[in-house]
Amino acid sequence: MDSLQGNFLIATPQMPDPRFQKQVILLCSHSDKGAMGLIINRPAPYSICEILRAARLSVNCEGEWPPIYSGGPVEPETAFFLYGMDYKNKNDYVSVSPGLNLSRDSGILVDIAHGRGPKKYLLLLGYAGWAAGQLEAELSRNGWLTVPGENEILFDTPDEMKWQRSAAGYGIDISLYSDVAGSA
Repeated sequence: MDSLQGNFLIATPQMPDPRFQKQVILLCSHSDKGAMGLIINRPAPYSICEILRAARLSVNCEGEWPPIYSGGPVEPETAFFLYGMDYKNKNDYVSVSPGLNLSRDSGILVDIAHGRGPKKYLLLLGYAGWAAGQLEAELSRNGWLTVPGENEILFDTPDEMKWQRSAAGYGIDISLYSDVAGSA
């Protein structure tokens, strides 16, 4: 089986689960034992600055602070950081793809508060998970499209555009995608 790690899963209009409609998921791991991914276009109603204050970290909250994302329905209290290679985390991290790391290290939050954190990052709460064979079954029912993940989509594309742009980069108009094949 080829691993889809580092790819985006783009929910098609045929996605039956309302929790994933119009969502883009970065697959962080994928093997014959299952898969784990993070929803990258569902901002939560609070910012990182609010979390920094709640953690009693001294921070000036003036200006723009990035949102926190709802990464998925599994373990919504667990925090994950996706970040680029500009930041060198000395503790636990996993390379998701070239130029992109994933960590649960809370020290990253301290570094962000002190201006030493990654320049580009997403803080996500929770994740999406699939048991062995479950994701492959969903793919066969046309619930998802897979395309290579791109850091530009992750970090530089407005959240409301990630669903369309992640597909459009590969010539797909996702709003017109259908599981019905036509004939001429």
